[in-house]
Amino acid sequence: MADNQRRLHAVVQGRVQGVGFRYFVQERAHELQLAGLCRNLRSGDVEVIAEGEQGALEALLVALKHGPRMAHVENVHAVWSPAAGEFIGFRIAGTA
Repeated sequence: MADNQRRLHAVVQGRVQGVGFRYFVQERAHELQLAGLCRNLRSGDVEVIAEGEQGALEALLVALKHGPRMAHVENVHAVWSPAAGEFIGFRIAGTA
């Protein structure tokens, strides 16, 4: 794994369920060649775990702060760490 590979773990709060947010994240992640997953949380938030190059993850974080047109993002809590290399591709996972 390259040294510039990082992990972004983000929880997005606001009106982010039922507005296509997970599909928006998946599309952006594919465009940015990131691996990981996103899923709805029972709290009403969306969790995103993504791995890839730092610059691509930063671009994803910017996208998370805006979301799709129908979403209203109030807060994004982001935690950075080294990539674990556990993902192949990016997928939408079941609710946690």
